[in-house]
Formats: sequence, C-alpha cells, structure tokens
Amino acid sequence: MKAIWNNTVIAESNNTIEVEGNQYFPPEAINSEFFQLSDKHTVCSWKGRASYFHLQVGEEKNGDAAWFYPHPKAEAEKIKNYVAFWNGVEVKE
Repeated sequence: MKAIWNNTVIAESNNTIEVEGNQYFPPEAINSEFFQLSDKHTVCSWKGRASYFHLQVGEEKNGDAAWFYPHPKAEAEKIKNYVAFWNGVEVKE
C-alpha cells in the first residue's frame, strides 16, 4: 500500500492493517520528513485518544491529515503508533 499526497509517496508498506475501512501504516513506513506533529486530538470510543500529524510537501501543507494512537485501548493495541490518512491523501495498492 502507498499513501500519496501532492504527487509524493509519504508512506509505503506491505504490512498495513485495515480498521474501519482505513489502512494503518506501521510507523517505520512513513517518510518522516513530510510529517509534523499537530496539537489536535480526538477520542474514539473503542480505540482511545488519537494524535495527529500535519503533512508538508514542498510549500503545500495539509493540516491534521494523518492520525495515530500512541496509547490505544486494549482492543486497538495492534494499531499502536500506526498511521492512517484522510483529507485528500490517496491510499492505494
């Protein structure tokens, strides 16, 4: 699987985990140069508290376009620190 934004591959892995229709990429699969930690957090009733990343490719910024669970609830432990995308990021094989 590849995550692509602004014509750039920002994450790539053969070991993603699908949860609720989203592909979660292992932390080592992201190209960290394009990720900036955000202050945003949301809460999922069964996964726990999500943290977010802004994406920046060249001069283009996509705010809060990636999320992950640094301390998930027990039911979501398998996606701990795995990263998922939305907001215009294309995820495909």
